[in-house]
Amino acid sequence: MVETTGGGPQDGAAEVLDRPLPDGVRRKVVQIVADGFGGLTVVELPAQLRQYARFTPSRRAKFAGNAMAAALETDPLFRQRIGEKLREAEPELTGALDSGSPPPAADPLDVAAAAYVLRPPGWVKLVTAAGEEAQRADAERADEETRAELERLRAELDRAREHTRAETERLRAELDAAKKETDSLHRKLRSALADVKRGEAALRKLRGEMEAVRAEGQAQVSAAESETRRLKARLGETEAALEAARRAAREGRSVEDMRARLLLDTVLDAAQGLRRELALPPVSVRPAETVDAVEPGRMTPKDIAARALSEDDPAVLDQLLALPQAHLVVDGYNVTKTGYPQMPLEKQRLRLLGQLAQLAAQTGAEVTCVFDGAELAAPVLLAPPRGVRVLFSKPGVTADELIRQLVRAEPPGRPVIVASTDREVADGVARAGARPVASAVLLKRLS
Repeated sequence: MVETTGGGPQDGAAEVLDRPLPDGVRRKVVQIVADGFGGLTVVELPAQLRQYARFTPSRRAKFAGNAMAAALETDPLFRQRIGEKLREAEPELTGALDSGSPPPAADPLDVAAAAYVLRPPGWVKLVTAAGEEAQRADAERADEETRAELERLRAELDRAREHTRAETERLRAELDAAKKETDSLHRKLRSALADVKRGEAALRKLRGEMEAVRAEGQAQVSAAESETRRLKARLGETEAALEAARRAAREGRSVEDMRARLLLDTVLDAAQGLRRELALPPVSVRPAETVDAVEPGRMTPKDIAARALSEDDPAVLDQLLALPQAHLVVDGYNVTKTGYPQMPLEKQRLRLLGQLAQLAAQTGAEVTCVFDGAELAAPVLLAPPRGVRVLFSKPGVTADELIRQLVRAEPPGRPVIVASTDREVADGVARAGARPVASAVLLKRLS
């Protein structure tokens, strides 16, 4: 189909450009489209260009250049409308192109761009010639720029050579000075290394002497600490003895006096009790009556032994507690864990102490209950019942050891009864003069 515009038939519409559009020509074409773009309505624009309808020509050329060039190439109607806007803007140039004689003084790029839009006969030759002319102009301009740059670089090279010669002379002078200074520094360094070696040797010697002094000092410190601990222990013992002596002096009697008085009270109470129990008439013993023999109607030692109480009989404990000044020492947890082990320790203690209080009130005996302090997670808030002394062993001391200390503290001759099933405790207190009783016997008596 042959397009026609105001100049007549366009025979160049069938021509085809066989190479890419030169960059200069393309920029001119995009500018022509951007300028004619604003004279068209939105309906007259291709669909892909309608979004740029409100852009300014410069913004259209910047953001829609590729889209406008593509639409101009593929949409003949759009190209025709842009050509009409170009004819209105450049009537002389377009008229010369239609007549086939472009103005010689016109810019080849403008001529080629207008020919590309209007497509007059021979437009491909005009575009190609404009591209070649632009390339030739670019080459000449680049050649001139290259020659100017070459001259500039030659001048800079001459200046650099002159500067290099001056810098080389300066560096040679500095190098000579640096060599002399380096030789001096080498000599000083050798001297310093010798001094360092001598210093290291002296330092090693001093370190050895210091280690020896330190070892000797540590030995002396250890010995001093040991002696200090020993003296502190002796001082603590001395202070404890002094405090005990002061307390005894304040009370007006010593420990030995107390032990002797307690033993005397025990002997006197025993003698009075023996006198009351025997109720003997005036002495009327005859020598013949001292001869050991069995008289008719009297019991033999065998008969008397048959009447003795069993070791498990609670009456044995009653007889022992009836002795004058009797002291009952109870191994607390040994008794409770024998009688009621399923109960918590706190309830075990409360139950045993309540029963011991009743026993002390019934017998009048001195009662001391000992518990192992190692079983405690915290201090025990406990009000001892009337007539019962409650003791807990100190850290590092067992209840068994505390019981043995209580037995050793009593004067020989005083009746001391220890209630415990522990065989080691029983044997130990028996050797100290106390009377061991099984925990089961005490539990029977309490129940």
